[in-house]
Amino acid sequence: MLVLGLQGSPRKKGNSVTLLNQFMAQAKMCDQSVRTEIVDIPRRKVLPCAEIGTCEINGTCPIKDDMQTEIFGLLREADLIVAATPVFFYNMTAQLKALVDRCQTLWSRKYRLKLRDPGYSQRQGLLLSVAATKGKNLFEAIELSIRYFYDAIDAQYAAGLTYRNIEKKGDMAAHPDMGADVAKLARTVLMPLAGRKRILFVGSANDCYSQMAAALARYMGGDQLDVLSAGTNPVAKMDPMVEKVMADIGIDLGYARPKAMDWAMKQHVPDQIISLGEIPSEVKGHGAELASWNVQQADKLSLEHLKTARDDIKSRVQQLLDETASSN
Repeated sequence: MLVLGLQGSPRKKGNSVTLLNQFMAQAKMCDQSVRTEIVDIPRRKVLPCAEIGTCEINGTCPIKDDMQTEIFGLLREADLIVAATPVFFYNMTAQLKALVDRCQTLWSRKYRLKLRDPGYSQRQGLLLSVAATKGKNLFEAIELSIRYFYDAIDAQYAAGLTYRNIEKKGDMAAHPDMGADVAKLARTVLMPLAGRKRILFVGSANDCYSQMAAALARYMGGDQLDVLSAGTNPVAKMDPMVEKVMADIGIDLGYARPKAMDWAMKQHVPDQIISLGEIPSEVKGHGAELASWNVQQADKLSLEHLKTARDDIKSRVQQLLDETASSN
């Protein structure tokens, strides 16, 4: 399970940073299998939206920066996204707003192309924010913008923690209620996801069957399964035909990226490893239950073959979910 923090403060040690770090620490305390990652937006290359319009036609953004190479993918991978920002003129910082605006690409994939991200059913979003003054309406604009942001990236807005009169360095760390507030929020949003069976789908290149299996498992049973996929010899990018056959059933793999098995095992200690073919030697000896789904292979992939494989994998995922439910 990935908890992704979006750190929007220009200050490296600002009060909203303190609040976000506290939440991430509490997330690990809720479930040791939680992976946490913070995108420090002011220190990353996130260019503003140029309103080119390409995203509303084909669901892609031509701007080359960290959104393309990493951040879109992290937003898709995360189960919980935590946006943290101080109040700047009754709204979020310009740095965080630039990231939000660029997610028009994901809005377009959802609403123009009618694609759903595999993690949409369990993904949640939070807001952490601090303000120097005590005005009644300080957080209204931020909360409204964040709600629409989370909807665009296929997440449900769950809750927020907002604090007034937080101006000087160290004010948040000294706040008497911060620890209890953050601990309660972390438990509320993470405990329903804790204890899911951890599954690692393994292929060779991790650009085809293993990605299909992970996407279908997350789409059909993200409440039961915590899923990753990886490859013993991963390639650089997804097979575009795989994206197409999944898009045919409304599932978006547009920002999926092949991952190495060594990386996956460090991030996600699985209860079960499922190989999409014969079990490779690399997966043995990790203490996880091993299984093989011998999906029919082909010397040359075609759309028809991939559709058949997709449907076969879908039926196997449903069987896995039925077995998981009956064992609980």
